[in-house]
Amino acid sequence: MANKISDQTIEYAGILAKLELSPEEKEEAKKDMGRMLDYIDKLNELDTQGVEPMSHVFPLNNVFREDIVTNGDERERILSNAPRHKDGAFKVPKTVE
Repeated sequence: MANKISDQTIEYAGILAKLELSPEEKEEAKKDMGRMLDYIDKLNELDTQGVEPMSHVFPLNNVFREDIVTNGDERERILSNAPRHKDGAFKVPKTVE
């Protein structure tokens, strides 16, 4: 698969990544991409018959706590600290003309 990587492919990848590569860097990138594709080919040779697909290597559990309201509706107490309020909301000076 490594020989399928052309100079145009490397040039295009450089453009997409917004990289200016020297000719030496382009050759090294071509070799790296070739090694990556060879590895993918090797993985494709594996027999995965009967292996159940998974979305993650580790089992995922919900780590979030239940969303339970503990302080209730304290709007009046909170608004009592405001210098000005109107219709149950803080009233602030106009910032845009």
